[in-house]
Amino acid sequence: MNVKLLDIVDKLNWLLWDNLLIFLLLGTGLYYSFRLKFVQVRRIGTINQYVFGKIFKKSDKADADGMTSFQALATALAAQVGTGNLAGVATAIASGGPGAIFWMWVSAFFGMGTIFGEAVLAQKYVDRIDGEVVGGPAYYLKKGVNSNFLAGFFAVTIIVALGFVGNMVQSNSIAIALNSAFNIPSWIGGVITAIIAGLILIGGISRIASFTELIVPIMAILYIIGSIIILLLNYSQIIPAFKFIFTSAFTPQAAVGGVLGVKVKETIRYGISRGLFSNEAGMGSTPHAHAVAKVKHPAEQGLVAIFGVIFDTLIICTITALINIMTGAYDQGLTGIAMTQFAYTIGLGNFGTKFIAICLFFFAFSTIIGWYYFGESNIKYLFGKKGIKYYRVLVLLFILLGSLLDVDLVWDIADLFNGLMVLPNIVGLLILSPQVFVTLKDFENNFLNVSK
Repeated sequence: MNVKLLDIVDKLNWLLWDNLLIFLLLGTGLYYSFRLKFVQVRRIGTINQYVFGKIFKKSDKADADGMTSFQALATALAAQVGTGNLAGVATAIASGGPGAIFWMWVSAFFGMGTIFGEAVLAQKYVDRIDGEVVGGPAYYLKKGVNSNFLAGFFAVTIIVALGFVGNMVQSNSIAIALNSAFNIPSWIGGVITAIIAGLILIGGISRIASFTELIVPIMAILYIIGSIIILLLNYSQIIPAFKFIFTSAFTPQAAVGGVLGVKVKETIRYGISRGLFSNEAGMGSTPHAHAVAKVKHPAEQGLVAIFGVIFDTLIICTITALINIMTGAYDQGLTGIAMTQFAYTIGLGNFGTKFIAICLFFFAFSTIIGWYYFGESNIKYLFGKKGIKYYRVLVLLFILLGSLLDVDLVWDIADLFNGLMVLPNIVGLLILSPQVFVTLKDFENNFLNVSK
Protein backbone atom coordinates (compact mmCIF):
# COMPACT_ATOMS: atom_id res chain seq x y z
CA MET A 1 0.00 0.00 0.00
CA ASN A 2 2.75 2.44 1.03
CA VAL A 3 4.85 1.49 -2.00
CA LYS A 4 1.92 2.17 -4.36
CA LEU A 5 1.10 5.47 -2.68
CA LEU A 6 4.77 6.49 -2.77
CA ASP A 7 4.89 5.72 -6.49
CA ILE A 8 1.76 7.81 -7.16
CA VAL A 9 3.07 10.75 -5.12
CA ASP A 10 6.47 10.52 -6.86
CA LYS A 11 4.83 10.72 -10.28
CA LEU A 12 2.71 13.70 -9.26
CA ASN A 13 5.81 15.46 -7.89
CA TRP A 14 7.67 14.76 -11.13
CA LEU A 15 4.79 16.28 -13.09
CA LEU A 16 4.55 19.32 -10.82
CA TRP A 17 8.16 20.15 -9.95
CA ASP A 18 10.10 18.86 -12.95
CA ASN A 19 7.68 19.79 -15.73
CA LEU A 20 5.54 22.69 -14.55
CA LEU A 21 6.52 24.63 -11.44
CA ILE A 22 10.17 25.08 -12.29
CA PHE A 23 9.09 27.00 -15.43
CA LEU A 24 6.22 28.86 -13.74
CA LEU A 25 8.37 30.01 -10.81
CA LEU A 26 11.41 30.98 -12.88
CA GLY A 27 9.22 32.56 -15.55
CA THR A 28 7.35 34.64 -12.97
CA GLY A 29 10.68 35.74 -11.50
CA LEU A 30 11.94 36.78 -14.94
CA TYR A 31 8.73 38.69 -15.68
CA TYR A 32 8.75 40.55 -12.35
CA SER A 33 12.47 41.32 -12.49
CA PHE A 34 12.25 42.86 -15.96
CA ARG A 35 9.06 44.81 -15.24
CA LEU A 36 10.48 46.09 -11.94
CA LYS A 37 13.65 47.12 -13.83
CA PHE A 38 15.72 44.81 -11.64
CA VAL A 39 14.85 46.51 -8.38
CA GLN A 40 16.99 43.91 -6.58
CA VAL A 41 20.06 45.55 -8.15
CA ARG A 42 18.96 49.19 -8.46
CA ARG A 43 17.84 49.46 -4.85
CA ILE A 44 20.42 47.29 -3.09
CA GLY A 45 21.55 50.28 -1.03
CA THR A 46 17.97 51.04 0.03
CA ILE A 47 17.46 47.35 0.90
CA ASN A 48 20.46 47.39 3.24
CA GLN A 49 19.29 50.67 4.73
CA TYR A 50 15.84 49.29 5.57
CA VAL A 51 17.09 45.94 6.88
CA PHE A 52 20.09 46.92 8.96
CA GLY A 53 18.67 50.27 9.97
CA LYS A 54 15.76 48.55 11.71
CA ILE A 55 17.56 45.74 13.55
CA PHE A 56 18.10 47.75 16.70
CA LYS A 57 14.97 49.86 16.43
CA LYS A 58 12.82 49.09 19.49
CA SER A 59 10.17 51.79 19.19
CA ASP A 60 7.61 49.23 18.04
CA LYS A 61 6.90 45.66 19.00
CA ALA A 62 4.65 42.85 17.85
CA ASP A 63 1.01 43.17 18.86
CA ALA A 64 -2.46 42.75 17.38
CA ASP A 65 -1.52 45.41 14.80
CA GLY A 66 1.40 43.37 13.48
CA MET A 67 5.18 43.07 13.77
CA THR A 68 8.04 45.45 13.21
CA SER A 69 9.59 45.24 9.75
CA PHE A 70 12.63 43.38 11.09
CA GLN A 71 10.51 40.95 13.12
CA ALA A 72 8.53 40.16 9.97
CA LEU A 73 11.79 39.55 8.08
CA ALA A 74 13.09 37.35 10.93
CA THR A 75 9.88 35.29 10.91
CA ALA A 76 10.15 34.86 7.13
CA LEU A 77 13.83 33.91 7.45
CA ALA A 78 12.98 31.45 10.21
CA ALA A 79 11.07 29.51 7.56
CA GLN A 80 13.44 30.17 4.65
CA VAL A 81 16.66 29.22 6.45
CA GLY A 82 16.04 25.59 7.31
CA THR A 83 17.13 22.06 6.57
CA GLY A 84 17.13 22.93 2.86
CA ASN A 85 20.20 25.09 3.44
CA LEU A 86 22.11 22.07 4.76
CA ALA A 87 20.48 19.07 3.07
CA GLY A 88 18.93 20.72 0.00
CA VAL A 89 22.22 22.20 -1.21
CA ALA A 90 23.92 18.82 -0.88
CA THR A 91 21.05 17.16 -2.76
CA ALA A 92 21.42 19.67 -5.60
CA ILE A 93 25.15 18.92 -5.86
CA ALA A 94 24.66 15.15 -5.64
CA SER A 95 21.94 15.15 -8.32
CA GLY A 96 23.11 17.95 -10.63
CA GLY A 97 26.81 18.29 -9.87
CA PRO A 98 28.59 21.37 -8.43
CA GLY A 99 27.31 23.42 -11.38
CA ALA A 100 23.82 23.22 -9.89
CA ILE A 101 24.88 25.89 -7.42
CA PHE A 102 25.29 28.43 -10.24
CA TRP A 103 21.70 27.79 -11.32
CA MET A 104 20.61 28.03 -7.70
CA TRP A 105 22.06 31.56 -7.72
CA VAL A 106 20.20 32.32 -10.97
CA SER A 107 16.89 31.18 -9.48
CA ALA A 108 17.54 33.27 -6.39
CA PHE A 109 18.34 36.38 -8.42
CA PHE A 110 15.08 36.28 -10.36
CA GLY A 111 13.19 35.02 -7.30
CA MET A 112 13.96 38.36 -5.66
CA GLY A 113 11.57 39.99 -8.11
CA THR A 114 8.85 37.47 -7.26
CA ILE A 115 9.20 37.81 -3.51
CA PHE A 116 9.05 41.60 -3.82
CA GLY A 117 5.67 41.20 -5.51
CA GLU A 118 4.44 38.76 -2.86
CA ALA A 119 5.33 41.10 0.00
CA VAL A 120 3.79 44.15 -1.69
CA LEU A 121 0.51 42.35 -2.43
CA ALA A 122 0.39 40.93 1.09
CA GLN A 123 0.75 44.48 2.43
CA LYS A 124 -1.89 45.91 0.08
CA TYR A 125 -4.49 43.26 0.90
CA VAL A 126 -3.95 43.00 4.64
CA ASP A 127 -7.07 42.15 6.63
CA ARG A 128 -8.33 41.92 10.21
CA ILE A 129 -9.88 38.82 11.72
CA ASP A 130 -11.26 39.04 15.26
CA GLY A 131 -9.20 42.18 15.84
CA GLU A 132 -5.85 40.78 14.63
CA VAL A 133 -3.96 41.81 11.49
CA VAL A 134 -3.54 38.96 8.98
CA GLY A 135 -2.48 38.64 5.37
CA GLY A 136 -1.00 36.41 2.70
CA PRO A 137 -1.96 34.82 -0.64
CA ALA A 138 -5.41 33.64 0.54
CA TYR A 139 -6.29 37.24 1.31
CA TYR A 140 -5.03 38.78 -1.94
CA LEU A 141 -6.55 35.94 -3.94
CA LYS A 142 -9.94 36.60 -2.35
CA LYS A 143 -9.88 40.41 -2.28
CA GLY A 144 -7.67 41.11 -5.31
CA VAL A 145 -8.43 38.27 -7.71
CA ASN A 146 -11.98 37.87 -6.33
CA SER A 147 -11.67 34.08 -6.20
CA ASN A 148 -12.91 32.33 -3.07
CA PHE A 149 -12.00 28.99 -4.65
CA LEU A 150 -8.32 29.84 -5.24
CA ALA A 151 -8.08 31.44 -1.79
CA GLY A 152 -9.61 28.42 -0.07
CA PHE A 153 -7.53 25.96 -2.09
CA PHE A 154 -4.35 27.80 -1.16
CA ALA A 155 -5.31 27.97 2.52
CA VAL A 156 -5.97 24.22 2.76
CA THR A 157 -2.81 23.19 0.90
CA ILE A 158 -0.45 25.41 2.92
CA ILE A 159 -1.94 24.22 6.23
CA VAL A 160 -1.28 20.62 5.21
CA ALA A 161 2.06 21.30 3.47
CA LEU A 162 3.70 23.39 6.17
CA GLY A 163 1.67 23.31 9.37
CA PHE A 164 1.16 19.54 9.48
CA VAL A 165 3.27 17.46 7.09
CA GLY A 166 6.14 19.94 6.76
CA ASN A 167 6.59 20.33 10.50
CA MET A 168 6.50 16.55 10.84
CA VAL A 169 9.52 16.37 8.53
CA GLN A 170 11.35 19.12 10.45
CA SER A 171 10.90 17.35 13.81
CA ASN A 172 12.17 14.13 12.23
CA SER A 173 15.34 15.94 11.09
CA ILE A 174 15.84 17.27 14.63
CA ALA A 175 15.35 13.82 16.19
CA ILE A 176 17.83 12.18 13.80
CA ALA A 177 20.44 14.92 14.34
CA LEU A 178 20.19 14.76 18.15
CA ASN A 179 20.35 10.97 18.09
CA SER A 180 23.38 10.77 15.80
CA ALA A 181 25.38 13.49 17.58
CA PHE A 182 24.37 13.05 21.23
CA ASN A 183 22.70 9.59 21.36
CA ILE A 184 19.40 11.15 22.49
CA PRO A 185 16.52 8.74 21.75
CA SER A 186 14.27 9.98 18.94
CA TRP A 187 11.14 10.06 21.08
CA ILE A 188 12.86 12.23 23.68
CA GLY A 189 13.99 14.61 20.92
CA GLY A 190 10.39 14.78 19.73
CA VAL A 191 9.03 15.49 23.21
CA ILE A 192 11.62 18.22 23.82
CA THR A 193 10.88 19.83 20.45
CA ALA A 194 7.10 19.73 21.02
CA ILE A 195 7.36 21.20 24.55
CA ILE A 196 9.60 24.10 23.51
CA ALA A 197 7.46 24.77 20.44
CA GLY A 198 4.28 24.70 22.54
CA LEU A 199 5.67 27.27 24.98
CA ILE A 200 6.41 29.63 22.10
CA LEU A 201 3.26 29.06 20.05
CA ILE A 202 0.90 29.55 22.99
CA GLY A 203 2.18 33.13 23.30
CA GLY A 204 0.75 34.09 19.93
CA ILE A 205 2.15 36.57 17.41
CA SER A 206 4.13 38.64 19.95
CA ARG A 207 6.04 35.64 21.34
CA ILE A 208 6.64 34.18 17.88
CA ALA A 209 8.00 37.54 16.68
CA SER A 210 10.21 37.94 19.76
CA PHE A 211 11.56 34.41 19.36
CA THR A 212 12.42 34.73 15.67
CA GLU A 213 13.90 38.20 16.18
CA LEU A 214 16.29 36.69 18.73
CA ILE A 215 17.01 33.21 17.38
CA VAL A 216 17.46 33.91 13.65
CA PRO A 217 20.48 36.22 14.09
CA ILE A 218 21.99 33.84 16.68
CA MET A 219 21.65 30.72 14.53
CA ALA A 220 22.93 32.57 11.46
CA ILE A 221 25.98 33.93 13.28
CA LEU A 222 26.72 30.50 14.80
CA TYR A 223 26.61 28.78 11.41
CA ILE A 224 28.54 31.50 9.60
CA ILE A 225 31.35 31.59 12.21
CA GLY A 226 31.80 27.81 12.12
CA SER A 227 31.78 27.88 8.34
CA ILE A 228 34.23 30.77 8.08
CA ILE A 229 36.70 28.80 10.21
CA ILE A 230 36.63 25.98 7.65
CA LEU A 231 36.87 28.44 4.75
CA LEU A 232 39.89 30.15 6.31
CA LEU A 233 41.61 26.83 7.01
CA ASN A 234 41.14 25.94 3.34
CA TYR A 235 41.35 29.44 1.85
CA SER A 236 43.50 28.28 -1.08
CA GLN A 237 40.55 26.19 -2.32
CA ILE A 238 37.96 29.00 -2.36
CA ILE A 239 38.73 30.38 -5.81
CA PRO A 240 39.10 26.91 -7.38
CA ALA A 241 35.73 25.94 -5.85
CA PHE A 242 34.05 28.97 -7.44
CA LYS A 243 35.71 28.17 -10.78
CA PHE A 244 34.50 24.58 -10.51
CA ILE A 245 30.92 25.78 -9.92
CA PHE A 246 30.98 28.09 -12.95
CA THR A 247 32.62 25.64 -15.36
CA SER A 248 30.37 22.77 -14.21
CA ALA A 249 27.25 24.86 -14.83
CA PHE A 250 27.69 24.69 -18.61
CA THR A 251 29.40 21.33 -19.18
CA PRO A 252 28.27 17.74 -18.64
CA GLN A 253 29.64 16.23 -15.44
CA ALA A 254 31.69 13.07 -15.18
CA ALA A 255 30.73 10.39 -12.68
CA VAL A 256 30.67 11.85 -9.15
CA GLY A 257 30.99 9.65 -6.08
CA GLY A 258 30.12 6.52 -8.01
CA VAL A 259 26.99 8.10 -9.52
CA LEU A 260 26.51 8.34 -13.28
CA GLY A 261 27.44 11.63 -14.81
CA VAL A 262 24.78 14.32 -15.24
CA LYS A 263 23.79 16.36 -18.27
CA VAL A 264 23.65 20.16 -18.32
CA LYS A 265 19.83 19.93 -18.41
CA GLU A 266 19.85 18.05 -15.09
CA THR A 267 22.34 20.51 -13.60
CA ILE A 268 20.01 23.40 -14.44
CA ARG A 269 16.88 21.59 -13.23
CA TYR A 270 18.25 20.57 -9.84
CA GLY A 271 19.90 23.91 -9.22
CA ILE A 272 16.82 25.97 -9.99
CA SER A 273 14.36 23.69 -8.19
CA ARG A 274 16.47 23.38 -5.02
CA GLY A 275 17.12 27.12 -5.02
CA LEU A 276 13.44 27.99 -5.28
CA PHE A 277 12.57 25.37 -2.67
CA SER A 278 15.14 26.86 -0.28
CA ASN A 279 14.30 30.58 -0.54
CA GLU A 280 10.54 29.93 -1.09
CA ALA A 281 10.20 32.80 -3.58
CA GLY A 282 6.84 32.45 -5.30
CA MET A 283 5.63 29.64 -3.07
CA GLY A 284 3.29 31.88 -1.07
CA SER A 285 4.70 31.17 2.39
CA THR A 286 6.72 34.23 3.44
CA PRO A 287 4.03 36.82 2.49
CA HIS A 288 2.18 35.89 5.69
CA ALA A 289 4.97 37.42 7.74
CA HIS A 290 5.57 40.42 5.47
CA ALA A 291 1.84 41.23 5.44
CA VAL A 292 1.79 42.15 9.13
CA ALA A 293 4.93 44.31 9.11
CA LYS A 294 4.23 47.85 10.33
CA VAL A 295 5.68 49.96 7.53
CA LYS A 296 4.80 53.29 5.91
CA HIS A 297 4.68 51.99 2.33
CA PRO A 298 4.08 48.47 0.92
CA ALA A 299 7.20 48.67 -1.28
CA GLU A 300 9.33 49.17 1.81
CA GLN A 301 8.55 45.64 3.00
CA GLY A 302 8.97 44.36 -0.54
CA LEU A 303 12.58 45.54 -0.45
CA VAL A 304 13.08 43.95 2.97
CA ALA A 305 11.71 40.67 1.59
CA ILE A 306 14.38 40.70 -1.13
CA PHE A 307 17.04 40.54 1.56
CA GLY A 308 15.55 37.25 2.75
CA VAL A 309 16.43 35.62 -0.58
CA ILE A 310 19.90 37.21 -0.60
CA PHE A 311 20.64 35.89 2.87
CA ASP A 312 19.10 32.44 2.39
CA THR A 313 20.54 31.49 -0.98
CA LEU A 314 23.41 33.80 -1.88
CA ILE A 315 24.97 33.63 1.60
CA ILE A 316 23.93 30.54 3.61
CA CYS A 317 23.47 28.13 0.67
CA THR A 318 26.70 29.34 -0.95
CA ILE A 319 28.69 28.75 2.23
CA THR A 320 27.31 25.20 2.52
CA ALA A 321 28.08 24.50 -1.14
CA LEU A 322 31.66 25.78 -0.93
CA ILE A 323 32.44 23.62 2.11
CA ASN A 324 30.94 20.51 0.51
CA ILE A 325 33.08 21.09 -2.58
CA MET A 326 36.30 22.27 -0.89
CA THR A 327 36.44 19.36 1.55
CA GLY A 328 35.72 16.80 -1.19
CA ALA A 329 32.57 15.60 0.59
CA TYR A 330 30.60 16.00 -2.65
CA ASP A 331 32.65 13.20 -4.22
CA GLN A 332 32.03 10.51 -1.59
CA GLY A 333 28.76 9.07 -2.89
CA LEU A 334 26.77 10.90 -0.21
CA THR A 335 23.73 13.14 -0.50
CA GLY A 336 21.51 15.29 1.69
CA ILE A 337 22.46 16.01 5.28
CA ALA A 338 24.93 13.08 5.28
CA MET A 339 27.12 14.92 2.77
CA THR A 340 27.10 18.16 4.74
CA GLN A 341 27.78 16.34 8.03
CA PHE A 342 30.76 14.62 6.42
CA ALA A 343 32.05 17.94 5.06
CA TYR A 344 31.94 19.62 8.47
CA THR A 345 33.50 16.59 10.13
CA ILE A 346 36.41 16.90 7.72
CA GLY A 347 36.59 20.65 8.36
CA LEU A 348 36.14 20.69 12.15
CA GLY A 349 37.05 17.14 13.19
CA ASN A 350 34.75 15.24 15.55
CA PHE A 351 33.24 18.54 16.69
CA GLY A 352 31.91 19.00 13.14
CA THR A 353 29.22 16.34 13.62
CA LYS A 354 27.96 18.00 16.82
CA PHE A 355 28.23 21.45 15.22
CA ILE A 356 25.97 20.47 12.32
CA ALA A 357 23.54 18.75 14.70
CA ILE A 358 23.24 21.96 16.72
CA CYS A 359 22.83 24.09 13.58
CA LEU A 360 20.28 21.65 12.18
CA PHE A 361 18.30 21.85 15.42
CA PHE A 362 18.15 25.65 15.24
CA PHE A 363 17.43 25.70 11.50
CA ALA A 364 14.68 23.07 11.69
CA PHE A 365 13.14 24.39 14.90
CA SER A 366 12.96 27.96 13.62
CA THR A 367 11.31 26.60 10.47
CA ILE A 368 8.69 24.85 12.64
CA ILE A 369 7.84 28.18 14.27
CA GLY A 370 7.72 30.05 10.96
CA TRP A 371 5.64 27.40 9.21
CA TYR A 372 3.27 27.15 12.16
CA TYR A 373 2.63 30.89 11.89
CA PHE A 374 2.00 30.70 8.13
CA GLY A 375 -0.51 27.90 8.69
CA GLU A 376 -2.17 29.82 11.54
CA SER A 377 -2.82 32.78 9.23
CA ASN A 378 -4.78 30.46 6.96
CA ILE A 379 -6.61 28.78 9.83
CA LYS A 380 -7.85 32.28 10.70
CA TYR A 381 -8.92 32.76 7.09
CA LEU A 382 -10.93 29.53 7.07
CA PHE A 383 -12.25 29.32 10.63
CA GLY A 384 -11.40 32.56 12.48
CA LYS A 385 -9.54 32.62 15.79
CA LYS A 386 -11.68 29.80 17.19
CA GLY A 387 -9.81 27.30 15.03
CA ILE A 388 -6.36 28.20 16.35
CA LYS A 389 -6.45 26.10 19.56
CA TYR A 390 -7.30 22.94 17.60
CA TYR A 391 -4.67 23.72 14.97
CA ARG A 392 -2.03 24.27 17.66
CA VAL A 393 -2.72 20.89 19.28
CA LEU A 394 -2.60 19.11 15.91
CA VAL A 395 0.73 20.73 15.01
CA LEU A 396 2.28 19.59 18.30
CA LEU A 397 0.97 16.05 17.71
CA PHE A 398 2.47 16.00 14.22
CA ILE A 399 5.79 17.20 15.68
CA LEU A 400 5.76 14.25 18.10
CA LEU A 401 4.73 11.81 15.39
CA GLY A 402 7.40 13.06 13.00
CA SER A 403 10.17 12.25 15.46
CA LEU A 404 9.10 8.59 15.61
CA LEU A 405 8.39 7.65 11.99
CA ASP A 406 10.30 6.90 8.83
CA VAL A 407 9.29 9.94 6.81
CA ASP A 408 10.28 9.07 3.23
CA LEU A 409 6.63 9.11 2.18
CA VAL A 410 5.95 12.19 4.33
CA TRP A 411 8.76 14.08 2.57
CA ASP A 412 7.15 13.31 -0.79
CA ILE A 413 3.68 14.31 0.41
CA ALA A 414 5.13 17.58 1.73
CA ASP A 415 6.69 18.24 -1.69
CA LEU A 416 3.35 17.52 -3.36
CA PHE A 417 1.35 19.93 -1.22
CA ASN A 418 4.13 22.53 -1.51
CA GLY A 419 3.70 22.28 -5.27
CA LEU A 420 -0.08 22.48 -5.13
CA MET A 421 -0.04 25.65 -3.01
CA VAL A 422 2.25 27.36 -5.54
CA LEU A 423 -0.31 27.15 -8.36
CA PRO A 424 -2.97 29.56 -7.02
CA ASN A 425 -0.26 31.89 -5.71
CA ILE A 426 1.33 32.21 -9.15
CA VAL A 427 -2.10 32.95 -10.65
CA GLY A 428 -2.54 35.76 -8.13
CA LEU A 429 0.96 37.14 -8.74
CA LEU A 430 0.42 37.31 -12.49
CA ILE A 431 -3.09 38.78 -12.40
CA LEU A 432 -2.21 41.39 -9.77
CA SER A 433 1.26 42.21 -11.12
CA PRO A 434 0.25 45.65 -12.54
CA GLN A 435 -0.57 46.76 -8.98
CA VAL A 436 2.94 45.80 -7.85
CA PHE A 437 4.57 47.80 -10.65
CA VAL A 438 2.43 50.87 -9.88
CA THR A 439 3.24 50.55 -6.16
CA LEU A 440 7.00 50.54 -6.80
CA LYS A 441 6.68 53.53 -9.14
CA ASP A 442 4.77 55.46 -6.48
CA PHE A 443 7.37 54.54 -3.87
CA GLU A 444 10.30 55.67 -6.00
CA ASN A 445 8.64 58.87 -7.30
CA ASN A 446 7.01 60.06 -4.11
CA PHE A 447 7.74 58.22 -0.87
CA LEU A 448 11.45 57.47 -1.30
CA ASN A 449 12.50 61.03 -2.13
CA VAL A 450 10.34 62.46 0.66
CA SER A 451 11.62 59.95 3.23
CA LYS A 452 15.20 60.90 2.47
